[in-house]
Amino acid sequence: MTTNQLEKPAKVLHEPQLDTILMVEKAIIEAKDYPTRMQLWKSLPKKMQYQTFKRVLDFLEATEQITFDNAKILYTGANNPKLQALIKSSVLIR
Repeated sequence: MTTNQLEKPAKVLHEPQLDTILMVEKAIIEAKDYPTRMQLWKSLPKKMQYQTFKRVLDFLEATEQITFDNAKILYTGANNPKLQALIKSSVLIR
């Protein structure tokens, strides 16, 4: 993770709190399908400004917890059961 990835944009209203980051991460993990940004934002249990939401996604991407596949959000953290199932069903290449 480089310092450029976590630099603040010019006008940040405030930084997201830990509970906000964890709420977004939990929503991504519990999603039955890989959501788009807008679908995820609208499905959150507590509403937040979109600017804050994007800041959380930027943080999660910079820390390699999520990645983007076109418009879909993919969770790549350690406790991702979808990723674990994919790894178990994959063919080992030597």
